Order: sequence, then C-alpha cells, then structure tokens
Amino acid sequence: MDRRLRNRLLLFLLAAGILAYVLVLLTGRQPVAKLSAVKPTRENIVSSISSNGKVEPISPYVMRAQLDTFVEKISAVEGQQIKKGQVLLELNVHDAAAQLAQARSRLLKAQDDFRAASAGGRADEAARVSGDLAKAFAERDRLQRSHDALQRLLAKQAATKDELSANELELTKAQAEVTRLTAAKQEFDRSVHLDSARDSLQVQQAQSEVAALEIKVRDGRITAPADGTLYSLPVRQGDFVKTGDLLVATADLHKVRVRAFVDEPEIGALQANQPVQITWDALPSRTWQGRTEIVPKQVVPRGTRSVGELLCSVNNDKLELLPNVNVNVRINSQERRGVLVIPRGTVATEGGKRFVFVVKNNGLGVGVGKNLLEKREIQVGISDATRYEVLGGLGSDELIALPGDVELRDGMSVKIINAETAAIRGHQNAE
Repeated sequence: MDRRLRNRLLLFLLAAGILAYVLVLLTGRQPVAKLSAVKPTRENIVSSISSNGKVEPISPYVMRAQLDTFVEKISAVEGQQIKKGQVLLELNVHDAAAQLAQARSRLLKAQDDFRAASAGGRADEAARVSGDLAKAFAERDRLQRSHDALQRLLAKQAATKDELSANELELTKAQAEVTRLTAAKQEFDRSVHLDSARDSLQVQQAQSEVAALEIKVRDGRITAPADGTLYSLPVRQGDFVKTGDLLVATADLHKVRVRAFVDEPEIGALQANQPVQITWDALPSRTWQGRTEIVPKQVVPRGTRSVGELLCSVNNDKLELLPNVNVNVRINSQERRGVLVIPRGTVATEGGKRFVFVVKNNGLGVGVGKNLLEKREIQVGISDATRYEVLGGLGSDELIALPGDVELRDGMSVKIINAETAAIRGHQNAE
C-alpha cells in the first residue's frame, strides 16, 4: 500500500474516533448509574422507644395464710369477677378456735387477778391481815393500860410486884406480835403491788394472744376486700398451707400498671405523661393505650442488659391484659407535626455528620446523563423507624438520590429512572 495513502487512512480513523467520542460526550450516551430519587415531604413524625415489660395490678389485695392448716372449701375460681365481702375460700380453723377459747379463759382469770391486786389484794386475805393486826394493836393497848394502872396501884401498895411483872411480860409479847403482824401487813402490801404489775402484764399478754387467735379464726374465712378480679388462686380444696403461703390475690384490673424495661441509652428521652402503646403476642390484633407515670431513677441489671424500670398506667377496660404477662411496649417520646421528612435510607453518616446526595441538573440539555449528584450536609431532628426530620440544609423541592447498586459519589452522573420524578425532570429541563 502506498505510504501516503496509509497515513491518510490512519488520520481518517483517528478523526472518526475523536468525532465519535465528542458525539458521545455531547449526546450523553456514556454509561451512567441508574437511580431512583425522592422529594422531601411534610408529614407528622413520632420518635418512639421500643422495649418489653410486664403487667402488674396497681393496687392488689394479697391474702396469705395466718396458720398452718388445710383448705376446707373453695367458693370461687381464678379469673372470676368478685364483689366486696364475697366468700372466696375457707380454711380449717377448729384447732385455732379451741385455742381461742382457752386463751379467752386465761384472759378472764388474768383480768380478775389484776382487778383484785389493784383493789389492794383479795378481800378475804386483806381482811384477815388487817384484822389480825388490829387485834394485836388492841391487845397491846389493853395491856399497856393495865401496866399503867398496876404501877399506880403498886405506888399505893394496892398491887404487888408479881402482878406488875406478869403484866409486863404479856405486854412485851403483845408488842412483839404487833411488830410481827405489821411486818406481815407491809409484806402483803408489797406483794399486792408486785402482783398488780405482774397481773397487768399477764392481761396484756393474754389480750395479745386472744387478738392473734381471733385474726386466725376470722381469716380462716377469706372474703373479697373490694370489687375486682380474682387473678390468682394457687390453692385447691384439701391442700395443706403453711403460715405466710399465698391464698388469693385480687385487684381492679380495669387499669393496670406496666413495668417497662428501657435500655440505658434510651432513658434520657423518657418523661412523665408520654403516650404508650402496649401489645401482647397472645392477642396480636389488640393494642392498649396508656401513659408513662414514673421514670427510672436508677439503672439495674436485667440479664445481660442494663435497664431502667419505667412505670406506665394502661387502660384495660375489657380486662384482657392479665397480671404478670410479658408485653411489648412502645413509648412515643417525641412528636412533630407537619415537618419536612426524608427516608432514613437517603441519609449517610460520616465523622458524626449527616449528609445526602442531592440530584442536580448539569445544564447540558436533553440527555440521559444530564443529572449530577451533590453531596450535601444536612441537619436532622427526631426520627422513627423509616424517616428523619429535616431541620436544615435541604429544600422541600429538591430531589434526593436513593441508594442503589452503585456507591454514590459527589459529582457523579446519574439517570433518574423512577416515574415519580419524571415530571420534575421535565420541568427542570424546560427551565
């Protein structure tokens, strides 16, 4: 081939390649990523905390056995609606009733002894001691008068010394008897005082014993303390129960308490009176509404978790939630109405900052490669499971790229393919 012809052919092929490359650039037919895009919308958004919890009665009445005995009769069933004063079960209290009769007898005797001691001793004993002492005084006084008379008569030689000596001997004996009986009277009075204190203590002890046995006998007949639901009845007729064993538990279950176990990082968002939604796996179609009441004041271990125990008041009008069941708890911690929101999937995080890729028109005219991505930092507020609230950095009419099969980059050429944004692109091209 002629060398000149060959050079011309090479120049022609080179020019054709350059022309083809320029045409591709101008027509936008270079390979571009195909993505979907969305616009921010104005919606209501609720930030929530999800956890688990346990249902508890708010004001339960728990009745326990007051003595070791047998369950004699059961008159109600677990789950039954009960009225105040209704008999629920009866215990065998025959032994306690016999003990009560004996204790009452001991109390009567102790009270009688105490009254006698308080009155100065038993009447017959007090009369005997006082009478003996009075007689001794009277005998001594008589002998003293005889002694005085004999001394006067002896001075007039109307009596003998032997008579005076005999009288003095009897007077000495009488004085000794007075001394003995006076000491006996003092000992009697002291004993009466001690008996009074002892008998008072015995009366108190007997009264306490009687009161305790009366409670045991009375509580042998278990009645409903208030209207409500009998939600726990762990015993059966003929069962042997020990002192302190649970017999029945009742409560008004129209409003219950849920103890929610909130993980430590989420405790800071909790406040009193926040809306609460309760679900129970046993009734998946039902939802119960409530409010937070008491926020956690400390963190406690629960299995492998560190949780705060949040107390919630929940309406249970149909009595479907049962005490001690495990439930799912959702606390609506914050709510915004009519705010700008975007899908969570459009937001990326880098260095503690959040950003999105905004779809921009590249100004090259009609063509599939006319859109470029702009990486832009934004400010977000609260979030839920699928959305972020946008506080700044993004307009309501701007397009945001949704992540696809390719990694998004700043300045990247893209083709927006979802029908939702076709009219928007046409409007941008017309401008």
